Amino acid sequence: MTPGGAPHTLPAAVRLDSRALAAGDGVYPELRRRYGPVAPVLLEGEVPAWLVLGYREVRYVTAHPELFARDSRRWNAWDRVPRDWPLLPYVARSASVLTAEGAEHRRKAGAITDVLSGVDPFGLRTSAERAADAAIDRFAGAGRAELMAQYAGQVPQRVMAGLLGLRDDEALEIEEDVAATLGDDGPRAAAAHARIHGTVQVLLERGRRQPGADLASRLLAHPARLTHDEAVQDLIALLAAAVRPTADWIGNTLRLMLTDDRFAVSLSGGRRSAGQALAEVLWTDSPAQNVVGRWAVHDAPLGGRHIRRGDCLVLGLAAANADPQVCPYPRDGGPAAGPAAAGNQAHLSFSHGEHGCPAPAPELAEAIATAAVEVLLDRLPDLRLACPPEALTWRPSLWSRGPATLPVAFTALV
Repeated sequence: MTPGGAPHTLPAAVRLDSRALAAGDGVYPELRRRYGPVAPVLLEGEVPAWLVLGYREVRYVTAHPELFARDSRRWNAWDRVPRDWPLLPYVARSASVLTAEGAEHRRKAGAITDVLSGVDPFGLRTSAERAADAAIDRFAGAGRAELMAQYAGQVPQRVMAGLLGLRDDEALEIEEDVAATLGDDGPRAAAAHARIHGTVQVLLERGRRQPGADLASRLLAHPARLTHDEAVQDLIALLAAAVRPTADWIGNTLRLMLTDDRFAVSLSGGRRSAGQALAEVLWTDSPAQNVVGRWAVHDAPLGGRHIRRGDCLVLGLAAANADPQVCPYPRDGGPAAGPAAAGNQAHLSFSHGEHGCPAPAPELAEAIATAAVEVLLDRLPDLRLACPPEALTWRPSLWSRGPATLPVAFTALV
């Protein structure tokens, strides 16, 4: 196959299968072997796209919004998208910062950055520790727990509820609805999306009547003067970006520490190895796997392929992190996977470029995840898996990566 060949000259596009990704880590290497750094793929409903696998190629796409932009109205395959397409909420043009471009994006992203910069990192750590303790208290006497549902998902959700100024009943309701949107693409998820939208509407109306220090009130008061619809969409995007990825970061880190002998010696202490484990999973088991999408503004070459104007691109963040040319954690656990690799922050788990996670979101997520891991290991020092490591499975998903379940046992606390 000659470099720059048009899509129709390539071998048949591969349908991305969430079950195959959950079953093992061989999908991305096989795609890389067959197609190089950019592969033709089919999304749900046989919708065509390009999966960008190469580290350098993902960085190039994210660094050049003038070539690969976020507004999906450019898409040349809208006629192939079903009306009930599960990914429609993630690609359809909206008032959200996620689909904005140029000055509009800078205005919205600047407001989010400023609002998040006002979060006290020390207070956030305290809130995360309290949320972790409260979650542990609910199962500590049982001697057994399922950490994904009972812990990893609980801590970031409770912290975000506090930052948003949600009442306890609202926090519980939105917690259930967020879980529904992440585990189901059908009618149940659509209903949950609608309820989340309604809750955020109520939150903003309350922030207008009684402004406080919560994120919603501060976003409304920002000089960017977001419209009501913009504020609703951006708060929903912030909630979605903060909860599930952080929960999976916590779960993936605990899974690594409970199954990898390199962390066994320090597991009872927790604090010495938690940072290394948190850093490693951002390379090897990134919570954010793939992101749809970017759309080509013009015909352009990329990774030896000819990308046509209006083509959809999926950013393969996990595949890029595993690119053999850059990954500091080889699958064979070789010398490069030693302690020095923990300082390598060049991963793409928070994406890259102007549409990457806005500062200081990664630092805030790290504070929550670190507190969750350390508090758990401090309080339950003999924590251990309650099943064989090989029995653990990944949640089927093209977009995120986290354990389906993480059952553990420990000495019950009286």
